[in-house]
Amino acid sequence: MEKVDVIIIGAGAAGLMCGIEAGKRQRKVLVLDHANKAGKKILMSGGGRCNFTNYHVNPSHFISHNPHFCKSALSRYTPYDFIELVKRHQIPFHEKTLGQLFCDNKSQDILNLLLAECHTAGAEIRLNTKIETMTQLSDNHFKINTSRGDFHCQSLVIASGGLSIPTMGASPFAYKVAELFNIQVWPTRAGLVPLTLHPEDKEKLSTLSGIGIDCLVSNKHQQFRESILFTHRGLSGPAILQLSSYWQPGEEIEINMLPELDVIDYLKQQEPQKRLKTILTEKLPKRVIEIFLDPFMAEKKLSSLSQQELADIAAQFNAWSIKPNGTEGYRTAEVTLGGIDCDALSSKTMEANTVSGLYFIGEAVDVTGWLGGFNFQWAWSSGWAAGQIV
Repeated sequence: MEKVDVIIIGAGAAGLMCGIEAGKRQRKVLVLDHANKAGKKILMSGGGRCNFTNYHVNPSHFISHNPHFCKSALSRYTPYDFIELVKRHQIPFHEKTLGQLFCDNKSQDILNLLLAECHTAGAEIRLNTKIETMTQLSDNHFKINTSRGDFHCQSLVIASGGLSIPTMGASPFAYKVAELFNIQVWPTRAGLVPLTLHPEDKEKLSTLSGIGIDCLVSNKHQQFRESILFTHRGLSGPAILQLSSYWQPGEEIEINMLPELDVIDYLKQQEPQKRLKTILTEKLPKRVIEIFLDPFMAEKKLSSLSQQELADIAAQFNAWSIKPNGTEGYRTAEVTLGGIDCDALSSKTMEANTVSGLYFIGEAVDVTGWLGGFNFQWAWSSGWAAGQIV
């Protein structure tokens, strides 16, 4: 049996960060992963450019049953700490919008940084390794049986992620480990995910597929001002992905397609002899106007519109209400909501309160960030926190 100080299961963002930090403390670290390549989700993130953090990280940008849990790790390892690491590796990056930081070149730059840091710190990564069984021994150490031999360690870190994007190897492994050690797991669901529509709505909006609009999207829980994208399955785009994490089946969402305008006031200020369609196509794509306006109404001159008609038009564009059918699920979700109960872990070390030497970090934990680099920052911060102590 091979003996090491620390075993980390999962060679993703959180696991690699934890391995780097533990290795710097002269711990003998082994990172195990069932995949044939480390950091697969890092490589596909941000459209291949890796949105690795955000300038504006704040605990309010995270969803959890315990909203205070993330504060400790995020305050001790900040976006600026990771940015410093990126600069040290001379990786060019830029701010896109809303504080989101992306690589100028490819996501591979961030993965190369992590692998180089692991190498320098002496943290070994072994791939194609399937975990078969794990047991806690009488001295609180752990025995791990794998497809590539048996291991013994003092500290065991679970960094195997959530259920999002199963084609990247996502699995419920972390939740099964929690179950094995009687640690509470909150029910999980897909987050940052496109919404699907009921058949009649999908058919009505099908010709809009590929069109994007800057909108204010809201429900009774939250609101986001970013673009939406009509797709052949339903609605996507940043504003929809953001709201999806706050949406429950059966709820309606409201979409303001002209958030800069009060439509009634705007129309009253226009030339009375102009046709309604002419005015609105200056503000929205022609195809959108054709779908949302009755053809007869579209041809009317502004001067002929009644107060009720003006109110109906405003409701259509300032407050379009629609009830999604569901989400596209884990297949396309960027994150998993729910997971390991934060109240079962130490917010300072990420160690399980009832199982000495067992740690959970990253997406497996019930901390889910907004779109825009927040989930990567949680991976870096939670991995760093555990890495100081394992």
